[in-house]
Amino acid sequence: MKVQPVASISLPVTVGAYSQQVTKDVNFLVVDCSSSYNAIIGRPTLNRWKTVTSTYHLSVKFLTEHGVGQVQGDQLAAKECYLAMLATDEQIQAMNIEEKKVVAEPFEVLEDIPLDDNNPERCTRVGADLEAKIKKDLICFLKRNRDVFAWSHEDMQDIDPSVITHRLSVCPSSKPVRQKKRVFTPKRDNVVKEEVQKLIVVKFIREVYYPDWLTNVVMVKKANGKWRMCVDFTDLNKACPKDSYPLPRIDQLVDSTASHKLLSFLNAFSGYNQIRMDEADQEKTSFITSQGLFCYEGMPFGLKNARATYQ
Repeated sequence: MKVQPVASISLPVTVGAYSQQVTKDVNFLVVDCSSSYNAIIGRPTLNRWKTVTSTYHLSVKFLTEHGVGQVQGDQLAAKECYLAMLATDEQIQAMNIEEKKVVAEPFEVLEDIPLDDNNPERCTRVGADLEAKIKKDLICFLKRNRDVFAWSHEDMQDIDPSVITHRLSVCPSSKPVRQKKRVFTPKRDNVVKEEVQKLIVVKFIREVYYPDWLTNVVMVKKANGKWRMCVDFTDLNKACPKDSYPLPRIDQLVDSTASHKLLSFLNAFSGYNQIRMDEADQEKTSFITSQGLFCYEGMPFGLKNARATYQ
């Protein structure tokens, strides 16, 4: 159900308790619809107040001239508003069904589309409710460009080093650090062996001898109970200045989709590793395992400025 604003009004809003409070003029859109809330403060206003929000603690904190101000929500009031909102939604839905005498049929949001006739398991997804012509054109476009899809690490094509490589700006006064080898339990060591072999096959790492920098691997347990092999680049990161190129603001990306007809999602498969390390800096990423010493040829996770390079 679409609701059109009937007017707009600017009101002074004060938040916080004296003397840690701020007062700002806020533009509100007035709408004629049922709601359990008297007013809703949006992201632009929260950004102007420079707030830090915690939905878990029902708390908002912000800077004032006299220190940090805080607004604390009430758990009981929040629950009452939530239940009232659910009740309102049920009433509106019931009225719509009674008026139109139709019940909405469930439908699939996404539809699997095979891209290779010889390998039907190689598929991607498109919106199931797209217009017929748009869907047909989109599927043809994806099939023509199926060579850009990677179904395994072996299918990936590295980014040409002439386009970009990741360089380490190690401070000249920093002394190289060689960490002593950590000992893992047999179970974890087997996971390290499997991961090392996998990285060697896809040429993300190579064996190295007599490196100046040497670090250990760290085993981190994932949510599914399996182990992830990480490399402890703490010492190397301390020797490198920070590249402050920013990550994208998620709220701006979401807002920028407004009024567009189509929205696409791209999963950059092992995106970091497809960027090559500069040859002069590869051995600085060396790490030690029970199989030997290895360094990264592709940019690994954990380096201080890897995110900035990726952006």
